[in-house]
Amino acid sequence: MLALQRDLAAERLSDRSGSDLLLLVEHDPVLTIGRGSQASDLIVDRVWLERRGMEVVVVERGGDITFHGPGQLVGYPVFDLAAHRRDLHWYLRRLEEALLQGTAACGLTGGCRVEGHTGIWRAAAGVLPDAVQRDSQANGFPAVGATAAGPAVREHRLRKLASIGVHVSRWITRHGFALNVTDEPLAAFEAIVPCGIPGVAMTSLRSEGVEASPDQIRREVVRGVVKAFGFAQTASTSGHTAGPG
Repeated sequence: MLALQRDLAAERLSDRSGSDLLLLVEHDPVLTIGRGSQASDLIVDRVWLERRGMEVVVVERGGDITFHGPGQLVGYPVFDLAAHRRDLHWYLRRLEEALLQGTAACGLTGGCRVEGHTGIWRAAAGVLPDAVQRDSQANGFPAVGATAAGPAVREHRLRKLASIGVHVSRWITRHGFALNVTDEPLAAFEAIVPCGIPGVAMTSLRSEGVEASPDQIRREVVRGVVKAFGFAQTASTSGHTAGPG
């Protein structure tokens, strides 16, 4: 998958009049280590990993360590930001917006951003009314400010639903997001400090009461991407299983 992303990014760079694309996959179990990760973020030994057939791959994206595996929807946009907006902050907020729109369409309530922690979260009742900050690049979904987020994360009143980590070179994007659909991936996060956030609780759409099928979730996430980035129409929403990386 890493090689495919590099090849597609090179093609996109060589033909900037071409089309952006979004790869949607479900990985075999793998831990990926981003540029911001520390050795202490992996809290199990190699024996633990080998018993579970779990590989560890160092990747070029930003962010810390995370897990990819069955029960997730993993998306890799290969976009030319020169054709959209040359602004990494804007791009990350657009990815969050796409996921928030897609998951809301599947029935999730309480979806939000958390200031300083890229990704999407689910807030427990009572968190959002007192903690909301508005982001000028958001389209109606709330952002929890850093001061309020700290206690809420530690108390698991804010739970992380999707991780985002990207690589951008010459304004062509690679890597992307991992959305927890079922509970299957959650146990693997016990092996790491997810996204470098001590004490964070990872969650899934299923854990938060969303009963939509994987196909419906995939379709709604694609629609969210189309809307967030202003694309004219959706492409195929078919996905496949991918190997590590």
